[in-house]
Order: sequence, then C-alpha cells, then structure tokens
Amino acid sequence: MWTLFEPLHAVTYFAPEAREQFEAAGLRGFWRGYFAGRAAVLGPVGPAPVIAAFFGFAPATVARALPDVWSRATPAAALEARQSGAVAALRRLLTEVGEDHVAEAADLLSRAALAADTAGRVLGAANLAQPMPADPYARLWQAATILREHRGDGHVAALVTAGLDGCEALAWRSGLDLSRQTLQPARGWTDEEWAAAVGRLHQRGWLTSAGTATTSAVEAHRRIERITDEAAMRPWHALGSTDRLVDLLTPLARAAARAIPEINPIGLPVRS
Repeated sequence: MWTLFEPLHAVTYFAPEAREQFEAAGLRGFWRGYFAGRAAVLGPVGPAPVIAAFFGFAPATVARALPDVWSRATPAAALEARQSGAVAALRRLLTEVGEDHVAEAADLLSRAALAADTAGRVLGAANLAQPMPADPYARLWQAATILREHRGDGHVAALVTAGLDGCEALAWRSGLDLSRQTLQPARGWTDEEWAAAVGRLHQRGWLTSAGTATTSAVEAHRRIERITDEAAMRPWHALGSTDRLVDLLTPLARAAARAIPEINPIGLPVRS
C-alpha cells in the first residue's frame, strides 16, 4: 500500500507546481519549502521537534531552515502552498485517469486515513487534524499524506527500538540497497558524522569494513519493516478489503511517479 500512496504524496517534493507555490509564498529554495511545508502542521516550531520527528536529517541541516522559514511564511501560508502545489501537480499528472476515478480513490483512501490511530504518532496526528478537503484531488493528497506520516511515525519508533539514530539508519540502508551518494547529501550529514555512524554499525556487526550489510543487518531490515507494516495496519482494517483501492490507486501511482526521480532518497521504487 505504501508504494501506491507514497507517490501521490511525494509530488509535493518533486513536482514543479509544488516548487512554484512554495516560492510564491516566500519560500525560495528547495529546503525552505520542504521543511516549512512538512513541519507547518506543528505550528511555528524551532528545530528540536523537527529533528526528532523527521529523524533522518542532520540537526545542523534542520537548524539552517528552522525557525528562519517562519519569518518568510506563516505555517498557514506554508500549508496552503503545499496543498495547492500538490493539487496542481496531481491534476496535471492524473489527467488521463478521469475525475470519477480520482473521486472514488479519494473517498476510499480518506476512509482509511480517517481511521488512523495516532497515539504516539506526532506527524500522523497533526496531519489528521487538518480539515479533509472537499475537492477530490486535494482529498486524495491529504489522505495519502496522513497515511505516509502515520506509517513514518511507526517506522521511526521501530528504528529507535532497534537502537539506531538518524545517521546510522541511513548508513545501514546504504549498505543494503540505496547509495551513500543518494542518502548523505539529501539528509545533510557530514563525512565525519557518516564515518562515525559506519564505525558504530561495524562494531555492532551490521556493516562489514567495506560498508556492506552483514547477514545480521539484512535480518534486522526484515524485522524492522515487518514491525513498521504491523504498526500501520489499522487504517486498512477499517476498509475490510483493500482490493478495490489497489485497483484504483495503481494507475494513479504510476502516473504520479512520473514526477519523482528514478533514484530518490525516499527509497520509493518508481513504478513502470
């Protein structure tokens, strides 16, 4: 399900319409739009809660954006920019699918999202507290956003339970499949911080001296993904069956994925 709703959410990071709306709101530069748009549901916060909730970003990278972005745009303006940019992108990308198809998908996906359990899930809860739009494209995007942040909160909890910090999680992932060249610059860790994380993982037996994942690391990845999946199940139970939603989301995800780079730090596989 994540591979079906994540592309619908992720247009807010990669589509040109999203960048245009953030810039129009006064948030020039990719990272100002990213941090303001994603953190605005928390209010005009400083870096500390965002470092904790976003997990994978270097603290210095977050501190360069926050709280400075709130001197350029209010949280309300950032929220309006992120939704309007995402909706404009989805209207363009999904034009061949048809509005009736989008509306039915939005109805089902929003039913799942509204059933999300938010105890201990800060970003999931804050996004769920936002009004659910009437427009089907906006409703589709908002539902996808609730579900991805709900799942992300659970994933962070699984990583913390496994004893990983943000840089270690990325260095470990780079030993599995995604490259360091993709992950490290996108999350802002220095070479020294990365090397220290690799050293800790090597001592733990999760990375070889060459930085590749050991059998223990592969098994840990399966375990953490399973825990993440289990923690994200309640919204789908609310639907009873997801078969119809899968049928509806599959062409939407493929179309939205056209806005997403083939190699991306989210780890999202681009659907053909």
